[in-house]
Amino acid sequence: MDRVVACPNCGAKNRLGTPPPGQVPVCGACKAPLPWIVEADEKRFPEEVAGAPLVLVDFWAPWCGPCRMVAPILEDLAREHAGKLKVVKVNTDENPGLAARYRVMSIPTLVLFQRGHPVATWVGASPKRVLEERLRPYLA
Repeated sequence: MDRVVACPNCGAKNRLGTPPPGQVPVCGACKAPLPWIVEADEKRFPEEVAGAPLVLVDFWAPWCGPCRMVAPILEDLAREHAGKLKVVKVNTDENPGLAARYRVMSIPTLVLFQRGHPVATWVGASPKRVLEERLRPYLA
């Protein structure tokens, strides 16, 4: 499902679909990279994780307070690292098979994928500066 995203560079509204493999979404007006945040289920998960060089998967649930605290931080990171970082949100209540596959025992759990392969896992809510520090080596 397409979402409308405002470009952080020029403010233009863009319909965000799925770009071709190997490409990131860009603003139709100024061509700046757009924040890339999508929801995935069991069916779409493989293509969402494989479709970008660096993907941060947020395993969460609507009833989870710490998950709600982390969500705006992940949105900020996606905006600040537009073109480099994709955030994929997986609701563990609706996708228990994915949670089991990645050994999610507690939420929020963040799993970082690089070129389609998991490279790091972080459990629990962390402040933005901690997440930035953890992501820094992968974003370089």
